[in-house]
Amino acid sequence: MYEESALRSVYKAVSWRVLATLTTTLVVYLITGSTEFAVAVGLIEGIAKIGLYYVHERLWNRLNIGRQPDRRRADVATEPAQEHE
Repeated sequence: MYEESALRSVYKAVSWRVLATLTTTLVVYLITGSTEFAVAVGLIEGIAKIGLYYVHERLWNRLNIGRQPDRRRADVATEPAQEHE
């Protein structure tokens, strides 16, 4: 079974936040017509939520809800070594 590193969580948080912030910025622009306001909302939203996502990801990494053992890896570790003829 693999455990995600903290650095992987950072990469995931950043990539998701870029996509989500661009979406938010576009929606705000379409509603208000103001580029300046849309960019300001996007920046505030992006910075706040990247930190929240990182904390959320690290908390979920500590939980075993929905996880199953990697049977292939467990079988390799428990099988006796076979001798070659």
